[in-house]
Amino acid sequence: MFGKQQEKKISYGIVGVGRFGRALVEELAVTTSEILVMDRDEDKIREMRDLTENAYVVKTLDKKSLQETGIQNCDVAVVCISNQMDTSILTTLNLVSLGIPKVISKANSLEHGIILEKLGAEVVYPERDMAIRLASRLETARELDIIQLSEKLNISRMQVPTQLIGKTVREANLRSEFNLNIISIENNGDDLETVQPDYVFRKDDFLILSGSKDSLLKINQWAAAD
Repeated sequence: MFGKQQEKKISYGIVGVGRFGRALVEELAVTTSEILVMDRDEDKIREMRDLTENAYVVKTLDKKSLQETGIQNCDVAVVCISNQMDTSILTTLNLVSLGIPKVISKANSLEHGIILEKLGAEVVYPERDMAIRLASRLETARELDIIQLSEKLNISRMQVPTQLIGKTVREANLRSEFNLNIISIENNGDDLETVQPDYVFRKDDFLILSGSKDSLLKINQWAAAD
C-alpha cells in the first residue's frame, strides 16, 4: 500500500494507463516525484513497473479498492479514463471523497467535463487542448511566414522593419536584441547570402531570419509598433 512519504515530495496517483496516462507517468518518472499507478490491464501494469514500484492491477475502481492501494495518501490524483464516462465519473467521485487535495480528470466532451467539475475535479481536455495549440501554431506560422524546423528553430521571411532602414547590420544587432540570426537578405529578386556587418538596410529589403518562434513574434510585434 502506498503510504505518506517521509520526505516532502509531491506524490501522484494515476488511474488508467492508456496513451494519456502512460505519457503522464513517463514524464513524471524523470522527476523526483512519487508515483502510484493503477489499471485493470496486467500487461500495462507490468510495463509501468519499470517506471515505478507502486504499480497495481485494480479490476474495480470502487472506494474500497482505491483505498487499498493507498492513493488517498497522494497529493494529486489524475483520472486518465475518458472512454468510459460512468467509470470516469464514479472514480472521480470516490477520489474526491477520499480527501485527496487535488483531483484532475480527463474529459472527452464538454458535458463530461461539466459533470467532473461539479464533483470537485479539475478537468483537462487533452485532444481539444492539443488541437487548440496546433491551430495556434499553424495560424502563427501563416501570419509570420514561418517554417518550423524544430521546437526551437524556425525560419521566417519578413519585410525589413522601418526602424532598421538606414542602419547597418552591426547597428541593428538583431542577435543581441532579439536572439535572431540573419540568414540572407532579398531585394528586388536578388539574394544576399553573405550578410556583412556594414550592410545598410534598404526600404525594399526582405530579411530571412532564424530563431525561436517567440523571438520571431517579438520582432514582428516591435516592427508593428512603429
